[in-house]
Amino acid sequence: MHSWTQRLVAAATTAAVLLATACAAAAALDAFHASDVQAQAHVTKINRFHKQINGNDKVFVFLTAEYENSKNSLNQVSLWDHIIPDKDPANLQLEVKSKYPLIDQGRSLRGKKVQLVLHWHVMPKAGAMIRDRMALSEFKLPDAYTS
Repeated sequence: MHSWTQRLVAAATTAAVLLATACAAAAALDAFHASDVQAQAHVTKINRFHKQINGNDKVFVFLTAEYENSKNSLNQVSLWDHIIPDKDPANLQLEVKSKYPLIDQGRSLRGKKVQLVLHWHVMPKAGAMIRDRMALSEFKLPDAYTS
C-alpha cells in the first residue's frame, strides 16, 4: 500500500499536468483566433471589441494622439483608456471627452498634424498577448492658441 503522502503527491502531480496541458492548449488556440474589430473616432472640439473576447481574456483599449516633431519621429499621448473585462460590455459606443488632456508643454504641437490611433491589447489568462492598432482620423492643431 502507498502512504497518504504518496497519494497526495500523485494527485498534485496529476492536477499540475492537467493544468499545464490546458494552458498549452489555450496558448496553441490563440494562433487560430482572428479578431474583427471596427472602430470610429473623431475630434469634435479641441479643448485646453465583441468578437475579440472569448472568455479567456480581458481587453485593454486606449486611444492615443500621435505626432512627429524635430526631436522624435513618433510621440504618443494617451487620451483615453478602458478595460473590457468580459464579453457583455465589449460593444463600446461612447461619447466622452478626453480622459487625459493633450497638453502642449514645449510648444511643439502648434500647427502639427495629429493622428488618433486606437490600440488594444488582448490579455489572456494563459497564452500569448495580442496587440493591435487602428488609425482612426487625423487633424491639424491651430498655429496659435487662444486663452
